[in-house]
Amino acid sequence: MEQQPQSYVTPQPVQPLQPIAPPSPAGESAIGPEEVKKPVRIAAVGDIHVRETDKGKWVDFFKAASDQADILLLCGDLTDHGYAKEAEVLAEEMRACTIPVVCVLGNHDHDKDEHEEIRSCLMRDNVHFLDGDAVVIKNVGFAGVKGFGGGFDKYMLSMFGEVSNKAFVQEAVDEALKLEAGLSRLDTENPEVKKIAVLHYSPIRATVEGEPEAIHPFLGCSRLAEPLDRQNVLACFHGHAHIGTLEGETAKGIKVFNVAKPILQKAGFAMPFFLFDV
Repeated sequence: MEQQPQSYVTPQPVQPLQPIAPPSPAGESAIGPEEVKKPVRIAAVGDIHVRETDKGKWVDFFKAASDQADILLLCGDLTDHGYAKEAEVLAEEMRACTIPVVCVLGNHDHDKDEHEEIRSCLMRDNVHFLDGDAVVIKNVGFAGVKGFGGGFDKYMLSMFGEVSNKAFVQEAVDEALKLEAGLSRLDTENPEVKKIAVLHYSPIRATVEGEPEAIHPFLGCSRLAEPLDRQNVLACFHGHAHIGTLEGETAKGIKVFNVAKPILQKAGFAMPFFLFDV
């Protein structure tokens, strides 16, 4: 049997018992504003790889996400081959989405050098693209970048050797710096918000495990984890590793979720999005 979409609810501290309030006068509610406050529910998926032939395929997905969540994260590889025409199809499908959408681009979206056109096709009032930027929605702060490869931990590629090798490493460094800047901006402008990071490439090795080890350096980079730990991020979502692992954490315990669509489908999610309460 298919499982229903799962949600990850962060553990809450046990609160001391409170005295019972006296009955309220007729017509008044005894429930205070803090008691009725509900968590913000995030739906997250990466690697939807929309094609030109996908007209009508994604309407039910966007309707379901809108019904079950408050905010939708799209973690890169929005298009299959990086064509703006694929983004035009996605833009039409996204008309069924009635909640705010936060996006980053992926490597597929850059493949034909039409990523600016892809972004333009999808931009509208409730769609927010992040590339070192930050946005606050429902008192939750989101910062994001595409990210890049480079490997993990002691096997991370260093800034050494040929110019081309140094350029590869510099790309990962630049992406990590952009992520740090976005997260820092949230602290400066909205110090009370809970912070969520949105990536395409993985910041940790744990969520790419399952992929051939030889390609791990092309699936993410530990440099992307450093801003998460320094900036006290609540959780991070990424895609890219289609046969990786759903969940891991950074060295300092920041939760990281690989929400690539193939992983969610393999895990038995009825709709390919992961639900997370903030």
